[in-house]
Amino acid sequence: MSQPIRNIAIMAHADAGKTTITEQFLFLGGQTRQPGFVDQGTAQTDFLPVERERGISVRSANTTLVWNDIRINLVDTPGHVDFSADVERIMRVPDGVILVISAVEGVQAHTETLWAGLRQRSLPVIIFINKTDRVGADSEAVIRAIQEELHISPFCLQEVSAEGKNEVAVNSIWNESGMASLLLEQVVATDDHLLDRYLEGHAPGFSEADCHLAKLVQSCRVFPLLYGSAKLGLGMTELLDAVVRYFPAPVGDAGEPLSALVYGISHDKIMGKIAQVKLFSGRIVNRDILFNATRQVEEKVTQVRRIFPGRFEDTGVVEAGDMAGICGLTSAQAGDLLGVNHDGIPSAVSLRMPLLTVQIKAVNSRDYSALAAAMLELDAEDPALEFEWLREEAEIHVKIMGWIQMEVLERILADRFGIAARFENPTVIYRETPSTVAEGFVQYWIPKPCWAIMRFLIEPGERGIGVVYKSIVAVNDIQLKYQKEAERSIAGALKQGIKGWEVTDCRITLIAGEDHPMHSRAGDFAIATPMGIMNGLVNTGTTLLEPMIRFRINATDDLLGVITSDITRMRGNFESPVVENNKFTLEGIVPLSTSLDFPVKLSSRSGGKARISTRFAGYSECPDELGTIRPFKGISPLDTAKYILKARRAIQ
Repeated sequence: MSQPIRNIAIMAHADAGKTTITEQFLFLGGQTRQPGFVDQGTAQTDFLPVERERGISVRSANTTLVWNDIRINLVDTPGHVDFSADVERIMRVPDGVILVISAVEGVQAHTETLWAGLRQRSLPVIIFINKTDRVGADSEAVIRAIQEELHISPFCLQEVSAEGKNEVAVNSIWNESGMASLLLEQVVATDDHLLDRYLEGHAPGFSEADCHLAKLVQSCRVFPLLYGSAKLGLGMTELLDAVVRYFPAPVGDAGEPLSALVYGISHDKIMGKIAQVKLFSGRIVNRDILFNATRQVEEKVTQVRRIFPGRFEDTGVVEAGDMAGICGLTSAQAGDLLGVNHDGIPSAVSLRMPLLTVQIKAVNSRDYSALAAAMLELDAEDPALEFEWLREEAEIHVKIMGWIQMEVLERILADRFGIAARFENPTVIYRETPSTVAEGFVQYWIPKPCWAIMRFLIEPGERGIGVVYKSIVAVNDIQLKYQKEAERSIAGALKQGIKGWEVTDCRITLIAGEDHPMHSRAGDFAIATPMGIMNGLVNTGTTLLEPMIRFRINATDDLLGVITSDITRMRGNFESPVVENNKFTLEGIVPLSTSLDFPVKLSSRSGGKARISTRFAGYSECPDELGTIRPFKGISPLDTAKYILKARRAIQ
């Protein structure tokens, strides 16, 4: 890498000011003539029509700027919880993150979710308290909330005065001119050599202390905090200075074999699909032939791009540690691995999971095929949609986080693809689990040539374990390659149980079976496995599981009675409320199916003064009559004759 680099992302709860900060960075870095503003629809990184109209980011945006001769690759992420899947993918690529918190709204539900993900990734974080000029700004309260809810004591590099006014000011207490004694003591206390010298009366100079602070930040032992107002441009240069001083430079050897992660997909009218990649080793050059290890295909690079506001630059090459847009990879999807695996590629982080499924219909029936093609393209950009095209029923289904995501998808289909689509009412995603222990048996030996005989033991598992599979069958009975084929088929066999939902929290053991030296093929075991599993699920019976939501409500004590009544009516339960200063905090668990519209009702009841934060709390047993049982989509393996014909492509 010829130029020093910092790879960073900006994250926050919605409306905390991430995009405005990005716009200020681009302006200060000389990339734009003036900062764009979200509320005016002039933000460079909010380029979709729906983003400009709604004033929210619905997908991450990549850009580049230079500050103090260091190039900063920056990803501005969406803040609304409905687009958490995008943030999950982005968390795998930066070397440092700016976490933005509003001085007015403070630590919010999604802030806590983001923080948990950042700690899971062990990413260095700079906390920036924004909107200090707004009426109601209270940075002291925000810091208390950070201590209580994020469980850290931030390292405050500045002081703020005249908060809540346009005259708000920010002053450094950590610079060449002086270091606050409390901050200096925190730094030297982490190093025995510095501490001994300090106690002997030899305090380190700013340069030495700041260098040590950078090491503490990069090892996630200290989290610096700064103040400002992106709207006023206050604190922006100091924040950029902190990024280049405290965040680490990326590591990676351009001389090693290529290892890169596709963390995003975008589209260009001329070049088509663009894969946003982060290189962990090796290099990519125009016209290179790249191996997509996830898709098991080779494709030719037609262009290596660096993204700037409103334009791009064909760099021709990108090396380890850097990020770029790669054109020509038509098969690439978000999350794909290019080249070889690398120890430095972080594993995926889970922030939230889709708990709703929705069917999409084309308003004009002639657009049905075009709608399926469009959703296939969008699914490549966001695999969390888990796009499902049921051709027999002519149905298109996706999984979503919430109503906002559904409305945005509808708008994207209209703006980008010219398709008028209608979304049905979303359905809560239930699951099934075996009710008892039983066996499933399959004997697939006609019509010849085929031979696959298997017996499975199916047992209920502990809640949350997923699916645990093993085989105790000798390779003399079923060859290893056939057993591997059966194992690969388990996930697909459990996509729908006898109540129409995915089966989970179970243990499946292949306990007996046989192959045939002449008639058996690997495909026979792929066909037979769903039949054997479904037979076993009929024998075990299944219990319906529903998603549960953990909530925390803060409101005035006059609302306690009505809120607890609402929760009881929703089949929820709660802990003893904590009452203080005529306000209460209430925590508990409630089914998602009964509480979908509760936040809206709560806001209405309280005149917008009550605050609720929620997070997924796992699945819990649900009586059939209180849940939803669906018919099997497609041909069920229980309809063996028809299923076999379909699997062998004898019928459409």
